[in-house]
Amino acid sequence: MELKVLDEYKEYLSLMETEIAIKRIKDYFEVALSQKLNLTRVSAPLFVEKSTGLNDYLNGIERTVSFDALDVDGEKLEIVQSLAKWKRYALKRYGFRPGEGLYTDMNAIRRDEKLDPIHSIYVDQWDWEKIILKEQRTVRTLKQIVTDIYSVFKQTELYVYSLYPHIKPILPKKITFITSQELEDMYPSLTPKEREYKAAKKYGAFFLMQIGDILKSGKKHDGRSPDYDDWKLNGDIIFYYPVLDCALELSSMGIRVDKDSLIEQVKKCGCTERLKWPFHQMVLNEELPFTVGGGIGQSRICMFFLRKMHIGEVQSSVWPKEVLQECNRMGITLL
Repeated sequence: MELKVLDEYKEYLSLMETEIAIKRIKDYFEVALSQKLNLTRVSAPLFVEKSTGLNDYLNGIERTVSFDALDVDGEKLEIVQSLAKWKRYALKRYGFRPGEGLYTDMNAIRRDEKLDPIHSIYVDQWDWEKIILKEQRTVRTLKQIVTDIYSVFKQTELYVYSLYPHIKPILPKKITFITSQELEDMYPSLTPKEREYKAAKKYGAFFLMQIGDILKSGKKHDGRSPDYDDWKLNGDIIFYYPVLDCALELSSMGIRVDKDSLIEQVKKCGCTERLKWPFHQMVLNEELPFTVGGGIGQSRICMFFLRKMHIGEVQSSVWPKEVLQECNRMGITLL
Protein backbone atom coordinates (compact mmCIF):
# COMPACT_ATOMS: atom_id res chain seq x y z
CA MET A 1 0.00 0.00 0.00
CA GLU A 2 1.47 3.30 -1.07
CA LEU A 3 1.54 6.28 1.26
CA LYS A 4 -0.43 8.98 -0.48
CA VAL A 5 -2.03 12.05 0.96
CA LEU A 6 -5.60 12.56 -0.17
CA ASP A 7 -6.95 16.06 -0.69
CA GLU A 8 -9.16 15.87 2.40
CA TYR A 9 -6.44 14.55 4.76
CA LYS A 10 -5.75 16.73 7.77
CA GLU A 11 -3.68 16.31 10.91
CA TYR A 12 -6.50 17.08 13.30
CA LEU A 13 -4.40 16.80 16.46
CA SER A 14 -0.91 17.85 17.53
CA LEU A 15 1.61 15.31 18.80
CA MET A 16 0.69 15.86 22.45
CA GLU A 17 -3.03 15.98 21.69
CA THR A 18 -2.66 12.69 19.81
CA GLU A 19 -1.03 10.99 22.80
CA ILE A 20 -3.84 12.17 25.07
CA ALA A 21 -6.48 11.04 22.55
CA ILE A 22 -4.90 7.58 22.25
CA LYS A 23 -5.18 7.07 26.02
CA ARG A 24 -8.78 8.28 26.05
CA ILE A 25 -9.83 6.01 23.21
CA LYS A 26 -8.12 2.93 24.62
CA ASP A 27 -9.56 3.46 28.09
CA TYR A 28 -13.07 4.02 26.79
CA PHE A 29 -13.09 1.12 24.32
CA GLU A 30 -11.60 -1.31 26.82
CA VAL A 31 -14.24 -0.60 29.46
CA ALA A 32 -17.11 -0.64 26.96
CA LEU A 33 -15.93 -3.95 25.44
CA SER A 34 -15.50 -5.65 28.81
CA GLN A 35 -18.98 -4.58 29.90
CA LYS A 36 -20.63 -5.61 26.64
CA LEU A 37 -19.09 -9.08 26.54
CA ASN A 38 -18.81 -9.67 30.30
CA LEU A 39 -15.01 -9.87 30.32
CA THR A 40 -12.51 -9.64 33.18
CA ARG A 41 -9.03 -8.29 32.58
CA VAL A 42 -6.14 -10.69 33.31
CA SER A 43 -2.37 -10.62 32.90
CA ALA A 44 -0.90 -12.43 29.92
CA PRO A 45 2.53 -13.75 28.92
CA LEU A 46 4.86 -11.97 26.54
CA PHE A 47 6.53 -15.30 25.74
CA VAL A 48 5.73 -19.00 26.10
CA GLU A 49 7.62 -22.29 25.95
CA LYS A 50 7.63 -23.64 22.39
CA SER A 51 7.00 -27.21 23.60
CA THR A 52 3.57 -26.33 25.02
CA GLY A 53 2.07 -25.57 21.60
CA LEU A 54 0.40 -22.48 23.08
CA ASN A 55 1.87 -20.02 20.59
CA ASP A 56 -0.12 -18.96 17.54
CA TYR A 57 1.68 -19.84 14.30
CA LEU A 58 -0.63 -17.70 12.15
CA ASN A 59 -0.31 -18.91 8.56
CA GLY A 60 2.47 -21.31 9.50
CA ILE A 61 5.16 -19.47 7.54
CA GLU A 62 5.87 -16.50 9.80
CA ARG A 63 9.08 -16.79 11.82
CA THR A 64 8.68 -16.38 15.56
CA VAL A 65 11.09 -14.36 17.68
CA SER A 66 12.69 -16.95 19.95
CA PHE A 67 15.41 -17.08 22.58
CA ASP A 68 16.77 -19.16 25.43
CA ALA A 69 17.08 -18.09 29.04
CA LEU A 70 19.69 -18.90 31.66
CA ASP A 71 17.45 -20.64 34.20
CA VAL A 72 14.77 -22.31 32.06
CA ASP A 73 16.39 -25.74 31.66
CA GLY A 74 17.17 -25.41 27.97
CA GLU A 75 13.57 -24.65 26.97
CA LYS A 76 13.16 -22.58 23.83
CA LEU A 77 11.01 -19.54 24.50
CA GLU A 78 8.99 -17.70 21.86
CA ILE A 79 7.48 -14.22 21.82
CA VAL A 80 3.74 -14.78 21.37
CA GLN A 81 2.28 -13.97 17.95
CA SER A 82 -1.20 -13.93 19.46
CA LEU A 83 -2.81 -15.46 22.54
CA ALA A 84 -5.49 -17.47 20.74
CA LYS A 85 -4.62 -20.76 22.46
CA TRP A 86 -3.33 -19.40 25.76
CA LYS A 87 -6.64 -17.65 26.48
CA ARG A 88 -8.65 -20.85 26.18
CA TYR A 89 -6.29 -22.60 28.55
CA ALA A 90 -6.46 -19.64 30.97
CA LEU A 91 -10.28 -19.71 31.05
CA LYS A 92 -10.13 -23.29 32.35
CA ARG A 93 -7.31 -22.59 34.78
CA TYR A 94 -8.96 -19.52 36.30
CA GLY A 95 -12.34 -21.21 36.68
CA PHE A 96 -14.44 -19.03 34.37
CA ARG A 97 -18.00 -20.18 33.65
CA PRO A 98 -20.18 -20.15 30.50
CA GLY A 99 -21.10 -16.58 29.59
CA GLU A 100 -17.96 -15.22 31.27
CA GLY A 101 -14.70 -14.30 29.62
CA LEU A 102 -11.35 -12.58 29.87
CA TYR A 103 -9.39 -9.97 27.98
CA THR A 104 -5.80 -8.84 28.10
CA ASP A 105 -3.29 -6.52 26.49
CA MET A 106 -1.31 -8.52 23.95
CA ASN A 107 2.00 -7.23 22.61
CA ALA A 108 3.83 -9.11 19.89
CA ILE A 109 6.69 -8.85 17.43
CA ARG A 110 5.93 -10.02 13.90
CA ARG A 111 9.33 -9.93 12.27
CA ASP A 112 8.11 -10.97 8.81
CA GLU A 113 5.39 -8.31 8.54
CA LYS A 114 5.55 -6.32 5.33
CA LEU A 115 5.55 -2.71 6.49
CA ASP A 116 3.11 -0.18 5.08
CA PRO A 117 0.79 2.54 6.47
CA ILE A 118 -1.34 -0.03 8.34
CA HIS A 119 1.21 -2.76 9.17
CA SER A 120 3.98 -2.64 11.77
CA ILE A 121 6.50 -5.07 13.25
CA TYR A 122 4.99 -4.20 16.63
CA VAL A 123 1.50 -5.53 17.32
CA ASP A 124 -0.70 -4.31 20.15
CA GLN A 125 -4.21 -5.59 20.56
CA TRP A 126 -6.86 -6.59 23.06
CA ASP A 127 -7.06 -10.35 23.05
CA TRP A 128 -10.35 -11.62 24.46
CA GLU A 129 -11.95 -15.02 24.98
CA LYS A 130 -15.34 -16.11 26.31
CA ILE A 131 -16.80 -19.48 27.31
CA ILE A 132 -19.84 -20.71 25.42
CA LEU A 133 -21.80 -23.96 25.54
CA LYS A 134 -21.24 -26.67 22.93
CA GLU A 135 -24.69 -26.03 21.44
CA GLN A 136 -23.75 -22.35 21.00
CA ARG A 137 -21.06 -23.19 18.45
CA THR A 138 -23.24 -21.71 15.69
CA VAL A 139 -23.24 -18.94 13.10
CA ARG A 140 -26.04 -17.28 15.06
CA THR A 141 -23.84 -17.01 18.16
CA LEU A 142 -20.96 -15.63 16.11
CA LYS A 143 -23.13 -12.99 14.46
CA GLN A 144 -24.58 -11.86 17.78
CA ILE A 145 -21.12 -11.36 19.29
CA VAL A 146 -19.93 -9.48 16.20
CA THR A 147 -23.01 -7.25 16.45
CA ASP A 148 -22.20 -6.59 20.12
CA ILE A 149 -18.60 -5.69 19.31
CA TYR A 150 -19.73 -3.44 16.48
CA SER A 151 -21.99 -1.59 18.90
CA VAL A 152 -18.87 -0.83 20.98
CA PHE A 153 -17.19 0.62 17.87
CA LYS A 154 -20.24 2.78 17.25
CA GLN A 155 -20.34 3.87 20.88
CA THR A 156 -16.64 4.77 20.82
CA GLU A 157 -17.05 6.70 17.59
CA LEU A 158 -19.68 8.92 19.23
CA TYR A 159 -17.40 9.36 22.25
CA VAL A 160 -14.55 10.56 20.02
CA TYR A 161 -16.97 12.90 18.24
CA SER A 162 -17.97 14.38 21.63
CA LEU A 163 -14.31 15.11 22.36
CA TYR A 164 -13.29 16.22 18.88
CA PRO A 165 -16.37 17.51 16.98
CA HIS A 166 -14.33 18.01 13.80
CA ILE A 167 -13.86 14.20 13.56
CA LYS A 168 -17.31 13.24 12.36
CA PRO A 169 -18.83 9.72 12.61
CA ILE A 170 -18.69 7.66 9.41
CA LEU A 171 -19.65 4.10 10.43
CA PRO A 172 -22.94 2.74 9.05
CA LYS A 173 -25.80 1.93 11.39
CA LYS A 174 -25.33 -1.84 11.04
CA ILE A 175 -22.53 -4.19 10.07
CA THR A 176 -23.03 -6.45 7.03
CA PHE A 177 -22.22 -10.20 7.07
CA ILE A 178 -20.62 -11.85 4.01
CA THR A 179 -18.90 -15.23 3.65
CA SER A 180 -15.61 -15.50 1.80
CA GLN A 181 -17.33 -17.65 -0.84
CA GLU A 182 -20.09 -15.07 -1.33
CA LEU A 183 -17.42 -12.41 -1.75
CA GLU A 184 -15.59 -14.50 -4.34
CA ASP A 185 -18.88 -15.05 -6.20
CA MET A 186 -19.49 -11.29 -6.17
CA TYR A 187 -16.04 -10.41 -7.55
CA PRO A 188 -14.58 -13.58 -9.14
CA SER A 189 -11.97 -11.77 -11.24
CA LEU A 190 -10.49 -9.81 -8.32
CA THR A 191 -7.86 -10.77 -5.76
CA PRO A 192 -8.98 -11.35 -2.16
CA LYS A 193 -7.71 -7.93 -1.05
CA GLU A 194 -9.41 -6.24 -3.99
CA ARG A 195 -12.66 -7.97 -3.03
CA GLU A 196 -12.34 -6.73 0.53
CA TYR A 197 -11.83 -3.19 -0.74
CA LYS A 198 -14.94 -3.39 -2.94
CA ALA A 199 -17.08 -4.72 -0.09
CA ALA A 200 -15.70 -2.23 2.42
CA LYS A 201 -16.44 0.70 0.14
CA LYS A 202 -19.91 -0.64 -0.64
CA TYR A 203 -21.03 -1.43 2.93
CA GLY A 204 -18.80 0.80 5.10
CA ALA A 205 -18.39 -2.03 7.63
CA PHE A 206 -18.69 -5.78 7.14
CA PHE A 207 -17.79 -9.07 8.78
CA LEU A 208 -16.07 -11.43 6.38
CA MET A 209 -16.92 -14.97 7.46
CA GLN A 210 -15.43 -18.44 6.96
CA ILE A 211 -11.76 -17.71 6.32
CA GLY A 212 -9.11 -20.40 5.99
CA ASP A 213 -10.62 -23.13 3.84
CA ILE A 214 -10.33 -23.52 0.08
CA LEU A 215 -12.98 -21.78 -2.04
CA LYS A 216 -14.64 -22.96 -5.26
CA SER A 217 -11.81 -21.32 -7.21
CA GLY A 218 -9.37 -23.73 -5.61
CA LYS A 219 -7.74 -20.94 -3.61
CA LYS A 220 -8.07 -19.64 -0.06
CA HIS A 221 -9.31 -16.15 0.63
CA ASP A 222 -6.61 -15.89 3.29
CA GLY A 223 -4.62 -18.17 5.53
CA ARG A 224 -5.66 -19.09 9.06
CA SER A 225 -3.91 -21.32 11.54
CA PRO A 226 -5.76 -24.67 11.63
CA ASP A 227 -5.68 -25.15 15.39
CA TYR A 228 -7.60 -22.31 16.99
CA ASP A 229 -10.48 -20.91 14.86
CA ASP A 230 -13.09 -23.20 13.34
CA TRP A 231 -12.89 -22.08 9.70
CA LYS A 232 -16.67 -22.43 9.35
CA LEU A 233 -17.25 -20.13 12.33
CA ASN A 234 -14.70 -17.32 12.12
CA GLY A 235 -14.11 -14.02 10.36
CA ASP A 236 -12.70 -10.49 10.24
CA ILE A 237 -14.30 -7.14 11.06
CA ILE A 238 -13.39 -4.78 8.21
CA PHE A 239 -14.16 -1.06 7.81
CA TYR A 240 -13.79 1.25 4.86
CA TYR A 241 -11.13 3.83 5.74
CA PRO A 242 -11.48 6.98 3.62
CA VAL A 243 -8.19 8.56 4.70
CA LEU A 244 -6.26 5.84 2.88
CA ASP A 245 -9.12 4.76 0.62
CA CYS A 246 -8.67 1.19 1.78
CA ALA A 247 -10.26 -1.74 3.59
CA LEU A 248 -9.04 -1.72 7.18
CA GLU A 249 -9.22 -4.92 9.22
CA LEU A 250 -9.86 -4.08 12.88
CA SER A 251 -10.44 -7.52 14.34
CA SER A 252 -9.96 -11.21 13.62
CA MET A 253 -12.08 -13.59 15.68
CA GLY A 254 -14.05 -16.81 15.74
CA ILE A 255 -15.52 -19.75 17.58
CA ARG A 256 -12.67 -22.05 18.48
CA VAL A 257 -12.03 -25.57 17.23
CA ASP A 258 -13.58 -28.61 18.81
CA LYS A 259 -11.92 -31.99 18.42
CA ASP A 260 -13.57 -32.74 15.07
CA SER A 261 -12.73 -29.43 13.39
CA LEU A 262 -9.19 -29.53 14.83
CA ILE A 263 -8.48 -32.93 13.29
CA GLU A 264 -10.06 -31.94 9.98
CA GLN A 265 -8.14 -28.69 9.69
CA VAL A 266 -4.67 -29.92 10.69
CA LYS A 267 -5.06 -32.73 8.15
CA LYS A 268 -5.89 -30.19 5.43
CA CYS A 269 -2.79 -28.20 6.35
CA GLY A 270 -0.52 -31.22 6.66
CA CYS A 271 0.50 -30.48 10.23
CA THR A 272 -0.98 -33.40 12.17
CA GLU A 273 2.21 -33.53 14.27
CA ARG A 274 0.74 -30.65 16.28
CA LEU A 275 -1.85 -33.04 17.69
CA LYS A 276 0.85 -34.43 19.99
CA TRP A 277 1.31 -31.08 21.77
CA PRO A 278 -0.25 -30.62 25.23
CA PHE A 279 -2.75 -27.94 24.17
CA HIS A 280 -4.02 -30.00 21.25
CA GLN A 281 -4.35 -33.10 23.42
CA MET A 282 -6.55 -31.10 25.77
CA VAL A 283 -8.81 -30.13 22.86
CA LEU A 284 -8.98 -33.72 21.63
CA ASN A 285 -9.83 -34.98 25.11
CA GLU A 286 -12.39 -32.17 25.59
CA GLU A 287 -10.59 -30.93 28.69
CA LEU A 288 -10.88 -27.29 27.61
CA PRO A 289 -14.08 -25.22 27.52
CA PHE A 290 -15.81 -24.35 24.25
CA THR A 291 -14.98 -20.74 23.53
CA VAL A 292 -15.20 -17.82 21.16
CA GLY A 293 -12.55 -15.14 21.00
CA GLY A 294 -10.38 -12.84 18.98
CA GLY A 295 -8.12 -9.84 18.86
CA ILE A 296 -8.89 -6.15 18.31
CA GLY A 297 -6.06 -3.95 17.12
CA GLN A 298 -5.43 -1.10 19.54
CA SER A 299 -3.30 1.02 17.23
CA ARG A 300 -5.65 0.43 14.32
CA ILE A 301 -8.73 1.58 16.19
CA CYS A 302 -6.85 4.71 17.29
CA MET A 303 -5.73 5.27 13.71
CA PHE A 304 -9.31 4.87 12.49
CA PHE A 305 -10.99 7.07 15.08
CA LEU A 306 -8.37 9.82 14.85
CA ARG A 307 -8.23 9.68 11.04
CA LYS A 308 -4.46 9.16 10.90
CA MET A 309 -2.56 8.53 7.68
CA HIS A 310 0.03 6.12 9.12
CA ILE A 311 -0.09 3.62 11.98
CA GLY A 312 3.20 5.09 13.17
CA GLU A 313 1.23 8.18 14.19
CA VAL A 314 -0.44 6.20 16.99
CA GLN A 315 2.28 3.72 18.01
CA SER A 316 6.02 3.83 18.50
CA SER A 317 7.82 1.36 16.24
CA VAL A 318 10.72 1.09 13.79
CA TRP A 319 10.46 2.15 10.15
CA PRO A 320 12.77 2.11 7.11
CA LYS A 321 14.65 5.34 6.44
CA GLU A 322 12.70 5.97 3.25
CA VAL A 323 9.41 5.84 5.19
CA LEU A 324 10.73 8.29 7.77
CA GLN A 325 11.90 10.62 5.03
CA GLU A 326 8.61 10.42 3.13
CA CYS A 327 6.52 11.03 6.25
CA ASN A 328 8.71 13.99 7.17
CA ARG A 329 8.32 15.41 3.67
CA MET A 330 4.56 15.05 3.86
CA GLY A 331 4.28 16.54 7.34
CA ILE A 332 3.19 13.27 8.97
CA THR A 333 4.44 13.03 12.55
CA LEU A 334 5.42 9.52 13.65
CA LEU A 335 5.68 8.68 17.34
